[in-house]
Amino acid sequence: MKLQARKGQIGIDRLIRLDWLEKAAYLSLAGNDVPDVKTALQGDLKEAFRSKNISYRGSLDKTITILMRIWNRPPKEFECFCKRGLSLLSNLPTIDHVAVHWGMVMAVYPFWGSVAAYVGRLLRLQGKVLTRQIQMRMRESYGERSTVLWATQKVLRSFVDWRVLADTPIKGTYVPSFCLPIENPDLIAWLAEAFLYSQDKESAPLDTILNSPIFFAFRLSYVSSRSLVKASAGRLDWVRQGLNQDLIILKNSKGA
Repeated sequence: MKLQARKGQIGIDRLIRLDWLEKAAYLSLAGNDVPDVKTALQGDLKEAFRSKNISYRGSLDKTITILMRIWNRPPKEFECFCKRGLSLLSNLPTIDHVAVHWGMVMAVYPFWGSVAAYVGRLLRLQGKVLTRQIQMRMRESYGERSTVLWATQKVLRSFVDWRVLADTPIKGTYVPSFCLPIENPDLIAWLAEAFLYSQDKESAPLDTILNSPIFFAFRLSYVSSRSLVKASAGRLDWVRQGLNQDLIILKNSKGA
């Protein structure tokens, strides 16, 4: 997969509710084929989209397309990564599902990860974020396009729906809502892979991955490079770089 080919793409420009993603994932886990998944999602989401707005049908269809691209019809290079994510959902406690959905979304849609990274950096600096701050930084990265402002706003509202950010009395100002500890080594290894995909990189220092602001809503437990690679089931490798820095490497950039 040519990761750099995705650079600059937005793709995710709709509010994506967590329960919609959970529904989409479980439709796949139940063995439904793509047409049946689409029909089921249309039935479940239509009330949420019902309005007098003439763009109702287009908005619903676009949202379903995004949901299915994440869990039901992912890009070919992410098919195996998606299957491992679905396996995690079926075996992990429900409280950890938010981290699995987070990893899959940011792998398929790097724009989501870019917004998350800026949010995480600002939260570390000032404990809150303003919509205009994030939009300004996203425009610097993705260009002066009106779609960047719209998509950034939708991702931020999705963060609120996922309860990783909370509204404040000041409109457009958000504060962190929770920080979920992630201790399962299989999940941490899978999230490390998601990080590399989202950043369009084939390697990164272990500390950079575990402490990345992209995971601002989570606290990834420390795992050694050896343990991380073992938990990845052959997906990752590592080398020692310098005296005390370990580099985590994506072994197969085609996601097979």
